[in-house]
Amino acid sequence: MTQGNPSSDGARHSESGFPVKPVYRDADLPADLAERLGEPGDYPYTRGVYPTMYTSRPWTMRQYAGFGTATESNARYRQLLSHGTTGLSVAFDLPTQMGYDSDASIAHGEVGKVGVAIDSIEDMRVLFNEIPLDKVSTSMTINAPASVLLLLYQLVAEEQGVPGSALNGTIQNDILKEYIARGTYIFPPKPSLRLVSDTFAYCRKEIPKWNTISISGYHMAEAGATPVQEIAFTLADGVAYVRAAIEAGLNVDDFAPRLSFFFVARTTLLEEVAKFRAARRIWARIMREEFGAQNPKSWMLRFHTQTAGVQLTAQQPEVNLIRVAVQALGAVMGGTQSLHTNSYDEAIALPTEKAARLALRTQQVIAYESDLTATVDPFAGSYVVEAMTAEIEEAAVALMARVEDFGSAVEAIEAGFQKREIETSAYRVSQEIDSGSRVVVGVNRFTLDSEEPYEPLRVDPTIEAAQAARLASLRSDRDNAAVERALAELRAAAEGTDNVLYPMKEALRAKATVGEVCNALREVWGLYQPSDRF
Repeated sequence: MTQGNPSSDGARHSESGFPVKPVYRDADLPADLAERLGEPGDYPYTRGVYPTMYTSRPWTMRQYAGFGTATESNARYRQLLSHGTTGLSVAFDLPTQMGYDSDASIAHGEVGKVGVAIDSIEDMRVLFNEIPLDKVSTSMTINAPASVLLLLYQLVAEEQGVPGSALNGTIQNDILKEYIARGTYIFPPKPSLRLVSDTFAYCRKEIPKWNTISISGYHMAEAGATPVQEIAFTLADGVAYVRAAIEAGLNVDDFAPRLSFFFVARTTLLEEVAKFRAARRIWARIMREEFGAQNPKSWMLRFHTQTAGVQLTAQQPEVNLIRVAVQALGAVMGGTQSLHTNSYDEAIALPTEKAARLALRTQQVIAYESDLTATVDPFAGSYVVEAMTAEIEEAAVALMARVEDFGSAVEAIEAGFQKREIETSAYRVSQEIDSGSRVVVGVNRFTLDSEEPYEPLRVDPTIEAAQAARLASLRSDRDNAAVERALAELRAAAEGTDNVLYPMKEALRAKATVGEVCNALREVWGLYQPSDRF
């Protein structure tokens, strides 16, 4: 690794394992550099997907937030908006991510813990109370039940008088990485891909400005993936989604412009900048050459970045402010379209309001006090960054070819390939930290004899009972016969080939809960069981 992983000969290496030279020269640049670079806003988008990038406007500043009840999260969102956030990013609790209601036995002890609990349209109304949905861009980090939460959002917008055509935002909706790195899957891969394709088709007609998927390498990186593994496995998943949509009868240029991606930004700034530039180049080539996309917007890899949560430390947490600033610089110099900066106290607990505000201020200082927004792609032509970009590109393409050797990303997932590769990398990093060859400030070097006390933000344990009471009231007041009819229509669509989002929306409008909708699909599609080869 760049920061301090010397080999036996004393050389230093990048996170992806490439030797990092003390000096780079003209001879280290690829011979076809001009062709690989292009112009900003032009194929192959190495220098950015837009001609002017941040010289005309900065990136979207999102802050990932959500905890406890919808009321509490709504208050945090309005605080963030008042402090200058330009986009919301919703964190859901684990039961919601898994498609269970707060009163389900499996949800016990997890309600409101790592995000906000959303059980029905009533919770979604509260979550976005007094937030004009035609004026904010909202990202929702939700995967297996992504379509359910998107439809709840659309229903609340319609109640505000905002049509689907005016909504802007993103759902993560990336189920393949759940099988690789996170585990919040529900259904097996085949029906899960069907649900993704149905969402593509629905949004093209009903919510045309919505980003229908955020294909995520972030969680793979948090699990231990190197930069090369992060982009190789993410782009391989992207290829699988494109193929699934085409097989479902969609034209590539009808959905590809709304695809987006989600990456991490580590403290190894130079390699991260190179990683982002390489990823754009690879995706542009795949979309134009492999899939024959004609619309230049289909070739663009647009992405959101989050600073590296896995690199935050509970020891000397204020040092995380510096880590996050360095990581944010890498994302900005790499050309991200939106950015979330982690709060310095997140290794301890949910971020306090002050910590969340400081994280946002980090972005604002970069945007308004530095000169990085004055020019496009400030690293273009840099010996080291261009050499690293070429190295990462070539290694990632080779790793994607290994995925294809299994037949596709799905077959590779079922064989446990990506998971094994990531776990090997994670083990290596753990060994380096334990040995001290990888320096982590405040953990294995520059430590303190004692830490200052810190009072974390805590989630009220009575939330679970309160949510259960809300659900009981909802079920007693609604037209349960109408709910059952709507759920029966959803099951029928799932058994056939009709787009499931239309009956799903009607069930949610009738006040079916998230858990009830997901249970209806579980009855038809079953549950995913990981292979014992993992």
